[in-house]
Amino acid sequence: MAAQDPFLDQVTALLPALRAFGRSLCGDPARADDLVQDTVLKAWTNREQFQSGSNLKAWLFTILRNCYYSELRHRKFEVEDPEGVCAAQLSVAPIHDARLHLRDLNRALQELPNDQREALVLVCATGLSYEEAADVCQVAVGTIKSRIARARDRLIELLGEDAAYVTDPASATELRNDGVTISAGRAKAS
Repeated sequence: MAAQDPFLDQVTALLPALRAFGRSLCGDPARADDLVQDTVLKAWTNREQFQSGSNLKAWLFTILRNCYYSELRHRKFEVEDPEGVCAAQLSVAPIHDARLHLRDLNRALQELPNDQREALVLVCATGLSYEEAADVCQVAVGTIKSRIARARDRLIELLGEDAAYVTDPASATELRNDGVTISAGRAKAS
C-alpha cells in the first residue's frame, strides 16, 4: 500500500472548515461546495507554492476567499436568466442556416411544375402584380392565383418542417442568391 501524500491528508482534514467558511461567505450550500472544490483544485495545482511549516488553513481560506470575490466580480456582469428569455432575445440565427434554407428552397422550386414555378417567381420574386403575371403567361388572373396557391402548398409539402421559413414572416431570414432576395416568405428581385 502506497503512502498517502501528507499535503492531501491535511487538505482533506480541513474540508469541513472550508465548507463552513464558504457557506458563511455566500449563504448557499451548493455554491459553497463549488467554492471549496475550486479552492482544493487551485491548492492542489499550486501545492509547490505552499511553504511547508506555514499555516495551511490560512492559505486555503485565502484561496477560498479570493475565489469567492473573483466570482462576485464576474457575476456582476452576468444576468440571471433561468427561463432563457434574455438569451433568446440576444441570439442571432447563424448565416449557414439561411444558406441551407435557400438551397432547400431552390431544390423544392425545381420540383414544382413549370406553370406553378413560373407564376410564383413572376409574382413573388419579380414583384409583378397578379394582373401583370397573367398578361405575361397569357392566362386569367384567377389561374395565376390558383397556380401560386398550389405552388405554396406544394412547397410546404416538399419542405416539411422547414417550411416555416417560407411561410412564416416572423421566422424568415433574408436570403440573397442570383439577384433574388427572399425575405419574410416572399421573394423580390434586387
